[in-house]
Amino acid sequence: MNKIKKILFILFIGLVSCKNEPQLHLNYANGEAFGTTFSIQFIDTKQVDYSKSYDSIITVINKSMSTYIADSDISRINAGDTTVTVDDHFKKVMTASKQIYHETEGAFDPTVGILVNAWDFGPEGKIISLDSLKIDSLLVSVGLDKVVLKDNSIIKSNPKTFIDFNALAKGYAVDVFAGFLEQKGYKNYLVEIGGEIVGKGTNVVKEKPWRIGVEDPNFDGTQSYSKIIELHNEAMATSGGYRKYKTNENGERYIHILNPKTGYPLKSNLLAVSVIANTCMEADAYATAFMTMGLDRSKEFLKSHPELKVYFMYQDANKELKTLSINGFPTDE
Repeated sequence: MNKIKKILFILFIGLVSCKNEPQLHLNYANGEAFGTTFSIQFIDTKQVDYSKSYDSIITVINKSMSTYIADSDISRINAGDTTVTVDDHFKKVMTASKQIYHETEGAFDPTVGILVNAWDFGPEGKIISLDSLKIDSLLVSVGLDKVVLKDNSIIKSNPKTFIDFNALAKGYAVDVFAGFLEQKGYKNYLVEIGGEIVGKGTNVVKEKPWRIGVEDPNFDGTQSYSKIIELHNEAMATSGGYRKYKTNENGERYIHILNPKTGYPLKSNLLAVSVIANTCMEADAYATAFMTMGLDRSKEFLKSHPELKVYFMYQDANKELKTLSINGFPTDE
């Protein structure tokens, strides 16, 4: 083979190799779910539409755990229906809630729902004025230790106990979406629901890691991201008092996260907490727990939980914004 033929042969082989190499596509879908929005990205060699499957997942989880749907399982349980047989979704969330409830000594408590409603943060009507006697009467029914899962049924020792999984249900739904993609064989994807996120593999189309923003604590309703991090086969969730709050007649701001011990909205210098964990359900729940626990107690708790990477945004005594990264939460901007 002479030199010219050899060059042409090499070019031909190169063209055949390129032709046989599959084209990668970044599949993207978004929509509304659980009172917020969702987005899903995954890599495939073709364009794929799983929108019907996504809708089915949303419908099933809502039917199980949405307090905004009157005939959902959780709404029926809260209304006193003892005949409800809960599904696997409910059981998984309940089991995780029990674990984190005990670990945090009650700082994470899905039974604060009756208090959330009383302070006008939930799906039911508000109570205009809450005095200490009213709070005390509501606190009698608060406490996840008053709820037991037995034989696929929920048993409440106090019939007025109101269960609300909102503090970890979005994170759990992210995990369910991720599990769906895993079952389809995908190893590179990013799932996000209302700011709670799971990232697996990388964005191989752009040959870059999945990069996400950590939202700044803006009380004016605007969104900005001064910190960008990479997710490497992990989940992240953020809890913040800046997202949902009320102002009383004196102009004082109180946030939607309540202290399950006192029954009152939190007064804390913590503005937001972001948690990176193995599952988004865990990240979601612990982020809420840390907001309840406050900075000092959370720091102590994290000494014995190195698996949780946490980023705190708080105000110091001079009302200046400060940040703190613990257990290896990415510090690079």
